[in-house]
Amino acid sequence: MWRLLRSRLRQGYQTTSVPAGPALLPAGFRGRPMLDAPKCRDGCRACVEACPTQAITQEPLQIDLGACLFCTLCQEACPEQAIVYGTDHRLAVRTREHLLVSDSEARLAEALDLKMRKIFGRSLKLRQVSAGGCSGCEAELVSTGNVVFDLSRFGVQFVASARHADGLVITGPVTHNMERALRETYAAVPTPKIVIAVGACAISGGPFAGADASGSGVPLDIPVDLYVPGCPPHPLTILDGVLRLLGRMESSAESSGPTVDLRASPQEERPGTRHRHDA
Repeated sequence: MWRLLRSRLRQGYQTTSVPAGPALLPAGFRGRPMLDAPKCRDGCRACVEACPTQAITQEPLQIDLGACLFCTLCQEACPEQAIVYGTDHRLAVRTREHLLVSDSEARLAEALDLKMRKIFGRSLKLRQVSAGGCSGCEAELVSTGNVVFDLSRFGVQFVASARHADGLVITGPVTHNMERALRETYAAVPTPKIVIAVGACAISGGPFAGADASGSGVPLDIPVDLYVPGCPPHPLTILDGVLRLLGRMESSAESSGPTVDLRASPQEERPGTRHRHDA
């Protein structure tokens, strides 16, 4: 008994201090890519040809984070280092268009409107649907509930029944065999409800886009309120997106959402956009 108590004391407090404190990420973490288009060599398509999901376009140079696997093959292929992956974990956005990255400006997710925040801001129950996922994104979602990230301390919990949920978290490319189940689950969630698409597969189909057995992510007639890119996204990326959606972090009042310049330091925001923990 005493041995167990000593071991527990040695472990200390394990829960991350995010959003009040800094994000502690593992070595080699691949975060938001930063693009420097003027460095592009004329006629060079090395990054475009290296990308396995056709997430990169040129003229102008642009990466679709909704399709990006964060494999860094484009960074390795670029002879001029016009694409460099940073360590910023804040990737979630409210609209599909905001996942298109063309420079070093990071667009962050904005909060729900005041009415929706009053409904979901203190207690949010989510039903997770794996629509043909590989279990990568699903495993990261499970990790958000462990002692390190502890999503439940913010009043956010996963539930077993769609009828007890306030929204859906969707993973996977939405295979044809799972589309009906997804639609029935979405219909079972009471209104008002929110939808969160997690991972490249749910956003764009990822590496399975255009396959015979699946579509290109969440069907267009199911409105998505938050996109969390990655393959799979880190639990801190998921946590950051959900908290911003619920208004638990400060953000710009502009409809397009706040932007952050990553060139100086990928972990720091510009003055006026610092995080504040409201819990």
